[in-house]
Amino acid sequence: MSTATTATFPVTLLRAFRRLMPHPPWLLGPLLLIVAIPVADAFLPPDIHLAHLLTVATAVTAVGAGPRATALVGAAALLALTAAGLERHTLTSESVVVEWCALVAVSAVLVAFAHLRDRHERALRRARSVSDTAQRVVLRPLPERAGPVRLASEYRSADADTHVGGDLYASARTVGSTRLIIGDVRGKGLASISDTAIVLGAFRAAAHREMPLAELVSYVEDAVRWGLAEFSPSETELAERFVTAVLVDIPDDEPVVHMVSCGHPPPLLVRSGGTVTTLHVADPAPPLGLAVGAASALSYVPASFPFRDGDRLVLYTDGVTEARDPGGRFYPLSERVAMRADHQPAPLVDAITADLRDHVGGRLGDDMALVVAQRGPGPAGG
Repeated sequence: MSTATTATFPVTLLRAFRRLMPHPPWLLGPLLLIVAIPVADAFLPPDIHLAHLLTVATAVTAVGAGPRATALVGAAALLALTAAGLERHTLTSESVVVEWCALVAVSAVLVAFAHLRDRHERALRRARSVSDTAQRVVLRPLPERAGPVRLASEYRSADADTHVGGDLYASARTVGSTRLIIGDVRGKGLASISDTAIVLGAFRAAAHREMPLAELVSYVEDAVRWGLAEFSPSETELAERFVTAVLVDIPDDEPVVHMVSCGHPPPLLVRSGGTVTTLHVADPAPPLGLAVGAASALSYVPASFPFRDGDRLVLYTDGVTEARDPGGRFYPLSERVAMRADHQPAPLVDAITADLRDHVGGRLGDDMALVVAQRGPGPAGG
């Protein structure tokens, strides 16, 4: 063997060992046990034999490592059992033979278990990756700025590890305005994603067009009614499917915000001076999907409110305001927003989200969505 080959052999062996042993901290205990048992057997009385504990090393490895590492530890355990038998001159005794056969059988079962678990976890990771990608396509993140409007948003699903569910939001730019929608599909979590996709698809298809806000809402209503009817197996289920929503239009060159509310909780307007006002619409429309007959632009009358530089519009779903603390008290959104009236959109969204999580004790019982839109640069605080 050449000098170069001799020098690289330990490196190659170390790399192979690291490939086979991907979790060295986890495997430290089993390896120490494998080394310790033959050493201990050399000093223990003949009637005390610890070799049966070698199965523990293989079992512990199978819990936290893959099939290759489990097989390697099982082989090391067999060598340790052989070494212990040679030390005591009992290698061919009935007891050691039974222990050796049992260790082989247990190691084989654990390797198979580790293989099946790893295959299942890989399939689960692939499915989760596809699911996450599809969900992010449905509920796209809002841009930080749309024209003169700065935006920030947060979404939390009631289902763990889910990025979209029954709440929704989206933004769109026209030639001279920024349009937003926030909505709440009846239901929550993964079961409501199809209805969420219908609403967002309708809004994105039409929001960028040069049409009045009332016509936009009428278009979305028609699309939602058609979509819900298409995927409802019965009239009874169709009657129970609807979407509450608020659609707003923020002109670039006017200090106002136009709004149509379809049975949705009223937004909050945070003035640059710090006051918080609830924007109640005098004539709210019914939720999307519940309109009787053909919808028309005349069915919707936008309400207009002053919206000057530095003002912030807080849009939310009832997953925020109806979240309860352990004592059953609802989350006081208006009060908590007023306490942070100097915050810019992103810090305000982050602060309210963290405060809401503390209010409910960690886990939300419903989907929640929160959007803050600010015209112009706003105050320096936050």
